[in-house]
Amino acid sequence: MRSASGAKPSRGRADPAHEPMLATMELIGQRWMLRVLWELEPGCLGFLELRRRMGNCSSSMLSTRLQHLQIAGLITKNPDKTYELTAAGTELGAAMQSVWEWSRRWSETVTTPEHDAE
Repeated sequence: MRSASGAKPSRGRADPAHEPMLATMELIGQRWMLRVLWELEPGCLGFLELRRRMGNCSSSMLSTRLQHLQIAGLITKNPDKTYELTAAGTELGAAMQSVWEWSRRWSETVTTPEHDAE
């Protein structure tokens, strides 16, 4: 895989600010980030409903994740205090669709410790 400049992307510890893919992976790789985006995919949610759907994610962690996603331009907070995906967040969701489809197929074929216990 080559970048637009023709150079092979670095696989080392490059500065994420200079590597968009690394910056993206660092952002969405943080615990709860993808889950927030997943929960907001169908539409707007208020903090309490989002918190309820997030299971054991603490309120302070959710608040922090929401702030980071707003700064990244992936979600917005509406005047009615609901959160929703921005165009960029929706675009990321579309890009992740193939990963979600793959994960469904993979989960049907993989043997995990949880499956072994049953």
